[in-house]
Amino acid sequence: MPTTILYNGTIYTMDPAQPRAQAIAINDGRVVAVGSEGKVQAAVGRTAEGINLRGRAAIPALTDAHVHLIWHALARQTVRLDGIADFDAVLRQITPFATAGSGWLQGGGWDHTLWGGRWPTAADLDKIVPERPAMLTRKDGHAAWLNTAALITAGIDETTPDPVGGSIRREHGTPTGILYETAIDLARRHITEIGTEERMAAVREAIVEAHSYGMVGMHIPTSMRAGDGLMHLSDIQKLREAGKLPLRCLQYIGLDGLDDALRLGIRSGMGDRWIRIGGVKMFADGSLGSETAEMLAPYESGSGKGLATMPTDELFDAVQRAMQGGLSVMVHAIGDAANRKVLDAIEAAMPKRSEQTRSPSDDSETQYTIRNAQYRIPNRIEHCQIVHPNDIPRFAKLGVIASMQPIHCTADMDTADKLWGERCATAYAWRALKQAGAILAFGSDAPVESLNPWLSIHAAVTRQKVNGSPTGGWYTSQRLSVHEALWGFTVGAATAAGAAHEQGTLMPGMLADITVLTQDPFKIDPSTLHAVQSDMTILEGQVVWERRGT
Repeated sequence: MPTTILYNGTIYTMDPAQPRAQAIAINDGRVVAVGSEGKVQAAVGRTAEGINLRGRAAIPALTDAHVHLIWHALARQTVRLDGIADFDAVLRQITPFATAGSGWLQGGGWDHTLWGGRWPTAADLDKIVPERPAMLTRKDGHAAWLNTAALITAGIDETTPDPVGGSIRREHGTPTGILYETAIDLARRHITEIGTEERMAAVREAIVEAHSYGMVGMHIPTSMRAGDGLMHLSDIQKLREAGKLPLRCLQYIGLDGLDDALRLGIRSGMGDRWIRIGGVKMFADGSLGSETAEMLAPYESGSGKGLATMPTDELFDAVQRAMQGGLSVMVHAIGDAANRKVLDAIEAAMPKRSEQTRSPSDDSETQYTIRNAQYRIPNRIEHCQIVHPNDIPRFAKLGVIASMQPIHCTADMDTADKLWGERCATAYAWRALKQAGAILAFGSDAPVESLNPWLSIHAAVTRQKVNGSPTGGWYTSQRLSVHEALWGFTVGAATAAGAAHEQGTLMPGMLADITVLTQDPFKIDPSTLHAVQSDMTILEGQVVWERRGT
């Protein structure tokens, strides 16, 4: 294959030994030379093909460490209520869909905290969708809003008990139309699944969107839907077989697939660099906005301490069985009680001889490993939105990845202030976790938030919304530098996937995954980071996306 040289730009390699370069050479999908234009040209000869960066910046292509790929893809085609701050406007947004088709009306993205905190009701939805069943999920996916037709179809009435790990919101014993956590399955089981071909077509479009942000990889956790992990794995395998998966996928199976995986001898790391098994996903609690994140102390609203979505003994048992069977665990935990419980479960399941090889003061982050090869793909906690100060050092001690989504900070800071008060000093605590030696892997949690990674990079660096509020930032001691924020989407994500030996940095021998940017993130005002886009996205040396006119 011919060698290609990218030159006449600034290349940020994320390699501490050579953080910047003028040029980079690629052959057979890998980086073969990095440095000055003269040095790179001399290394590969005069016959190489050239891509003139025209002064633009290039960085390693990004990986989103937490995407519900199929649900994000399908959400792009349904009624979306994201960011609508007026309840009447929410109803107006839904109205055109009321008669557009038959069967269940679906969508989501609503956030009741934006319109004063009042939970919507079935009666509200009945006014505009009186006949066909409708279910609209809250932005975090941990609550759903149903109309009366949907409640009837699902058989939910005054006599329906709350399922384990979920609840039905009631007034005077009567369901109001809001379901929390596993209770959502009471309705979801009545919805006909979308066909495979339709799902895969939607996923292909979502991959194009990812490329437009400079993204070439995703870690795909399961949702709380039964069979979710197996459906994702099946669909992306079919896309790969058809030659239509220009994306690296680290796929997690759900807890409902754990027994089968153990029987079959499936292990974390099985697969190739396009599709690999990451481990098993579990849920320890709910969410902040739904007030179901499990807390050590009551919410400021006095509404209790949240909700454990798994009994403690079941969580400990599942973590132990997974880890002993060679499957790393990925556990959703938002509240400080849930994070502590998951850390306790992982610690209890670890062989006593397994100790980490790096100390919190060791800066060789790409070499972060656990001696026991079983954990080459590390265990991880998803979200880590509020962690008690005593538990922050435990992430590094136990080798647990802090998989976080910085966009959650700016999207939820107002709600966090209201519900967690002064405890927010260790909410979205990127700096504290990093200083304690934890590895940070960053993602979006799409479709809960936008897939655009630059919104999260902006949030991590500024601790502000894109409109600049709050002035000066929110709990700014937890901010990160631009380099550290990008690290979470490159080296951090690669480390979480057990792939830092060939992904996340641009140095000789690494995979040639590169994005050429519209702006240099290291030179612009941090307040404009959210506007950065990709001009060109390169996957193993092949241009998979290019902005028109560039």
